Amino acid sequence: MIENTKLKPMANAIRFLAADAINKSNSGHPGMPLGMADVATVLFAEYIKLNPAAPKWFDRDRFVLSAGHGSMLLYSLLYLTGYEDITLEDIKNFRQFGAKTAGHPEYGHLDGIDMTTGPLGQGISSAVGMALAERMLNARYGNSLCEHYTYVIAGDGCLMEGISEESASLAGHLRLNKLIVFWDNNNITIDGTVDKASSVNQTARFEAMGWNTINIDGHNYTEIRRAIELAQKSDKPTLIACKTTIGYGAPTKKGTSKCHGSPLGAEETAAMRKALDWNYGEFEVPAEVLRDWRQTQKRNEPAYKKWVETAAAAGAEFRDLITGKLPQGWDAALNGVKRQAIADKTKVATRKASEMCLKAIVPHIPQIVGGSADLAASNLTFVEGLKTVTKDDYNGNNVMYGIREHAMGAIMNGMALHGGVIPYGGTFFVFSDYLRPSMRLAALMGIRVIYVLTHDSIGVGEDGPTHQPIEHLASYRAMPNILTFRPCDVVETAEAWQIALTESKRPSLLALSRQNLPLLRTSAEQNQTAKGAYIISPAENKREATIIATGSEVSAAVEAQKMLREKGIDVAVVSMPCMELFEEQSENYQLEVLGTAPVISIEAGSTFGWNRYAQKTIGLDTFGASAPADKLYSYFGLTASHLAEEVTAFLNR
Repeated sequence: MIENTKLKPMANAIRFLAADAINKSNSGHPGMPLGMADVATVLFAEYIKLNPAAPKWFDRDRFVLSAGHGSMLLYSLLYLTGYEDITLEDIKNFRQFGAKTAGHPEYGHLDGIDMTTGPLGQGISSAVGMALAERMLNARYGNSLCEHYTYVIAGDGCLMEGISEESASLAGHLRLNKLIVFWDNNNITIDGTVDKASSVNQTARFEAMGWNTINIDGHNYTEIRRAIELAQKSDKPTLIACKTTIGYGAPTKKGTSKCHGSPLGAEETAAMRKALDWNYGEFEVPAEVLRDWRQTQKRNEPAYKKWVETAAAAGAEFRDLITGKLPQGWDAALNGVKRQAIADKTKVATRKASEMCLKAIVPHIPQIVGGSADLAASNLTFVEGLKTVTKDDYNGNNVMYGIREHAMGAIMNGMALHGGVIPYGGTFFVFSDYLRPSMRLAALMGIRVIYVLTHDSIGVGEDGPTHQPIEHLASYRAMPNILTFRPCDVVETAEAWQIALTESKRPSLLALSRQNLPLLRTSAEQNQTAKGAYIISPAENKREATIIATGSEVSAAVEAQKMLREKGIDVAVVSMPCMELFEEQSENYQLEVLGTAPVISIEAGSTFGWNRYAQKTIGLDTFGASAPADKLYSYFGLTASHLAEEVTAFLNR
């Protein structure tokens, strides 16, 4: 335990680094770092298990700054505790172009950042995934290899966002007792006091969700310590409500929204220096305070050394698991699925094809963790070899998320970030709108998360337009750093799964059909999906046109090709299961696939974006309707006969 007389200047070092950096950049949020500096100081100086010299230590505690606007709190902590990749110069360059110290913490910029935060509610929700991954791996490998806490600092905004309700309720249901959340209970948001928009009793709310709650003075070191120790002993996740003063120490702005999202300014900061008896210049941390901070992490060195020895003796499976390496020969059975499908000419929906793939994948990848937002029976995401995690038994590899798509996305992010887990989760494609903020963060962070999104078009049929995705394919293709797959048969589905599982730097989305689709591929020697697009059915002689299609429309394109040949029109059919991967191919390959003849695209979704390849686009730019799938395809002109007519008319114009 560090003397309180030492903790005070250690906390003030955080405050003034934050205030000075925000003033220098003339941009930022000083209120939270000033208000939560005392809580953060006790946590980092006395309790959290980290090793700045080995920042990716697998059994370290995880820390998530859910209130990411207070990023200078985290940057100050990383510098003060001695992380090697952040310097005082980085602090001075806060929010500047090319700086590691971005406006909100960004995963990958600095070793001590466990996730990208900023969109409120995402951090606390992903932390649930981290805590869940810890419990699952602990159940499998034991305390000596995986036993640690996940700590979160969250603000009023994090708790107001609806995603926090979804994720916290699941955390309480699963009794994730290694999850400890510090709520910065300062009663201030950007527009004023919290009571202008909310009168929720947050501690009662969390208690109703199965959490342990503790109320403390967030500036009282004794109460902070007591709360952490009680939380560590709890058999439930814990919310510590820290009553704090936003902008603590700033004489005229503390306790008001004026210090939430604007720099304090030189005059107010000078007055704060006087009020807190901080007789040092800008960005100056006295040697003894910096020394005290750097000493704090030495307490974890014995635990780190012991873990390294234990992990070295644990065996290859554990080492591969924590580094994200797939086992040797993991896809042998998956390749068998492709060969068998070709032999049998298997005609199934691609959601069923995905289930066939998962049966061949799950037994061979220890890291895989499945799940669905209460739609496993429709998504076909639960297969033999999966075991559902419960509060009484974490030794499983399937999560029942309930009807919580928003939380599912964030929790999967947290599991992937924790490491040792490759998560996939299912829902209907149209409901990916609930997942989208988490999917965007997964793409931004560059992590391996897989979305199994079924019922990918008006082929949903009678459920009607509320369940029929239209703009979704175009919108995800517009999102950077995410792979959007729409396979046409069993072989392409298996190829998409192979790519998604080996792609470690970006998430993948599999848009899968409800209706049965014929097998079109005659060979699986090469992973053609890896090229993004390829000629699935060539022209017999000179190519007069090219039809590009995806998913269920590829078979319609092949049928239209036959009809056109009868008219003396020779076309090639290109399957484009992944537009993003096609864009990464050489220009020569792209020209070879697209050819020089006119290009016509067809897809049961928005035509937006297809004009980059096609001179004629056929699709669906209105909402659907409630009717059997075949009637809808006919009504909206997505049949082989209509396609053949459109191609003929286009060539004869």
